[in-house]
Amino acid sequence: MSRKLFALMAAVMLSASSVSFAQTPIKIGLTGTFTGPNASNGIPYREAAEVFPATMGGHPVEWIILDDGGDATSAMKNARRFVDVDKVDAIVGSTSSPTAMTLFDIANNSKTSQLAMSPVAISDEKKAFVFNVPQPVSLMSAAIVDDMKKNGVKTAAFIGYADGWGDLNWNIFKEMAPKAGIEVLAEERYNRTDPSVIAQVLKVIAVDPDAVFIGASTTPAVLPHATLRDQGYEGPIYQTHGTVAQAFLDAGGEAVEGARMPTGPMVAADELPDNNPIKQVSLDFIKKYQAKWGDGPVSPFAGYAWDAMLILDAAAEKALATGAKPGTEAFRVALRNGIQSGEEVVGTNGVYRYTPEDHYGLDERARVMITVEDGKFRLLEE
Repeated sequence: MSRKLFALMAAVMLSASSVSFAQTPIKIGLTGTFTGPNASNGIPYREAAEVFPATMGGHPVEWIILDDGGDATSAMKNARRFVDVDKVDAIVGSTSSPTAMTLFDIANNSKTSQLAMSPVAISDEKKAFVFNVPQPVSLMSAAIVDDMKKNGVKTAAFIGYADGWGDLNWNIFKEMAPKAGIEVLAEERYNRTDPSVIAQVLKVIAVDPDAVFIGASTTPAVLPHATLRDQGYEGPIYQTHGTVAQAFLDAGGEAVEGARMPTGPMVAADELPDNNPIKQVSLDFIKKYQAKWGDGPVSPFAGYAWDAMLILDAAAEKALATGAKPGTEAFRVALRNGIQSGEEVVGTNGVYRYTPEDHYGLDERARVMITVEDGKFRLLEE
C-alpha cells in the first residue's frame, strides 16, 4: 500500500470516526411515578422533560422516559434497562424517596450518575454516583422548626408516611425540634393509600400539641390535614415541601387553608428581588413550561426536572471536553466528575454546588416559607 493511499484511508477513517462521535447522542434515562396514587407528584417531571432542549453541553441528547408507577421493583427494572440496554450516561429519578433509594446500587455498580428527584439520605458508601436534586429534608425541616419557634410553638406532634419519606422527615424533625425548645409529644404513621387516619388523628389530638407536622406529599397529605380539622384541631399544621403542587390545593380545598410549608424559590419567583439569580432562571423556565402546557401555576417538581437538566448540561460540557465518548464508562465517570466539580449551577429551586464531599449541593438560598391562602400558595411574610 502506497504511503499516499494509506494517508487517504486514515483521513477517511478519522472523518468517519468524527461523524460517528458527533452522531452518538448523550443518553439520559428518566424514571418517575407517572401513574398511581402519587402520579400528581411525578407528572410535572415528565411534562418538564417535553420542553428540554435538544442538546446537552452543545451535544445532541436523547431522553428515555419510563413510568415506574411508584413501585420500587418497576423503578429498578427501568434503571436496569437504562444501564444494560440503552447504555445511558446518567439516570434521573425516581420521583419518590422510596423508589429513588432503590436505584443507588444500580447507579454505583454501573458507574452511572443518578440524580434523585425526591429527597434521599445518601450514606458515604452509596455516595460515589448518587446526587440529590430537591432540597434535602434537613434544610427544609430546619425552616419548619424555625417557623414553629418564631411563632411560639412549644409542643408538636408528627403524622407521616410509613415509608422512607416519612422516616426521613420524622428522624430529622425529632432531632431538630428539641434543640429549638419544642417537645415532640406523639408520632403516628399511615400508608399512602389508606382510606382513613382517624385513629392516628385522635391520638394526636389527645396529647394537645401546639402544632402538627405532616410528613407526607401531594394528594395523600390532604387526608390527615383534613381529618385534623374535621376533628376540631385548630392549631397550625405544617406540611413538607413535597406538598407544593396544584393537586394538593385541588384535593384539599378549604380544609388546607392556612397550611404552612417550605418550598423552593420558584414558587414565589415573581416576588423575589431582581438581584436574586434564581429569579430569572425560574421565570424563563415558567415561560417555556406555560407555552407548552398553558397558563397556571407551575409545580416546583417540574422545576426540579429542569434543574436536573441544567446540572447535567453544565457537567456534559466538562465531560465532552475530556474527549470521552458518550455511551462509555469514561464518559460516565467524566460526567460524574463534572457534576461534582464545585462550580455553581443556578437553577429554579436553588444554586447547586456539588463537590466530592457534598452530593446535596444546596444552601439556605434554596428555600422560602409559604402558606395556603385563598386556594393559592403565597409567600409568608417575615
